[in-house]
Amino acid sequence: VEKQDDPPFGVSVAVGLAVFACVFLSGLLLTLNKCGRRSKFGFHRPAALTPEDGLAMSLHFMTLGGSPLSPAEGKLDGLKGNVIENPQYFCDTCVHHIKRRDIVLKWELGEGAFGKVFLAECSHLLSAPDKVLVAVKALKEVSESARQDFQREAELLTTLQHEHIVRFFGVCTDGDGDGVGVGEPLLMVFEYMQHGDLNRFLRSHGPDPGAGLGQLLGVAVQIASGVVYLAGLHFVHRDLATRNCLVGAGMVVKIGDFGMSRDIYSTDYYRVGGRTMLPIRWMPPESILYRKFTAESDVWSFGVVLWEIFTHGKQPWYQLSNLEAIECITQGRELERPRACPAEVYSIMQSCWQREPQQRHSIRDIYSRLQALAKAPPVYLDVLS
Repeated sequence: VEKQDDPPFGVSVAVGLAVFACVFLSGLLLTLNKCGRRSKFGFHRPAALTPEDGLAMSLHFMTLGGSPLSPAEGKLDGLKGNVIENPQYFCDTCVHHIKRRDIVLKWELGEGAFGKVFLAECSHLLSAPDKVLVAVKALKEVSESARQDFQREAELLTTLQHEHIVRFFGVCTDGDGDGVGVGEPLLMVFEYMQHGDLNRFLRSHGPDPGAGLGQLLGVAVQIASGVVYLAGLHFVHRDLATRNCLVGAGMVVKIGDFGMSRDIYSTDYYRVGGRTMLPIRWMPPESILYRKFTAESDVWSFGVVLWEIFTHGKQPWYQLSNLEAIECITQGRELERPRACPAEVYSIMQSCWQREPQQRHSIRDIYSRLQALAKAPPVYLDVLS
């Protein structure tokens, strides 16, 4: 038998190098996919979202298109292998970066679990020749997880542009601390709403004869307008309440808070399972029982917001404990009609509180009905004597 000659040494080396290069490139691509690219916020982030990431980002419990899946739920639904690519959420070039030297803190407005909120002056904002009063949210924690949440919230807020959503100007990720953190403080800059949150505003004014029916309906119309906008983007807020709306000059009302609600209005939240704080008095049965949050659950919450407006800031089910309130909601009881509430407005509230989510009116329909009522002469509105 004739013995074949061994392949030349150079050919063997070339083949070996080619195999090594293929293995190396495959490993590199896998690593890049896991680790993502470095962002302007100073940390690595994933290149794409998987269902396990949850999308429960922190614009006051705001989520995209329904309640987030837990890792277990994602696996049960066979979604583990899916990848959600959404450039809108991973585009830090879209987020406006503000120089630290352009921000001058004046005084503290409040504090929450995330950190503090300050009144500040900001220069060179929106090409304005003068300094602009702003609210600055300073992140207390600078862990990797907190930074990632900060970035995602900033990117999400940048996408929201509406006259009844509190305006987000941008972030500051450089600076020398100056009382708001160590190293590089993470700051978010919002428009300043001079009258504070709507709940406190309603309570401080009380049943003011000057705050007539038309003004209350005007407040309701503005909030509904903001919710219509969010619903159009398939955003689910999950924490609609007067405490999470802010009042500016000229009675302009906008949706948005700075994350302080759970600290200032702690009695409005109920701790479930020892850790999760939920606004159960504003939640529909399906959210309480199954943690299901949808556009329809926001409609239910908006009905409770209407009730708050026409009671001048009373807490829903104020005469009951949290457990008693849960029992009433899950058994189908409704909040009573406020004394100075037109029958037409209470009818809208009831349309929001249908037990079956599909039977609730859409927020767009509710907005149209409120607009019509706001234009109607008060003499035609039935108010309890």
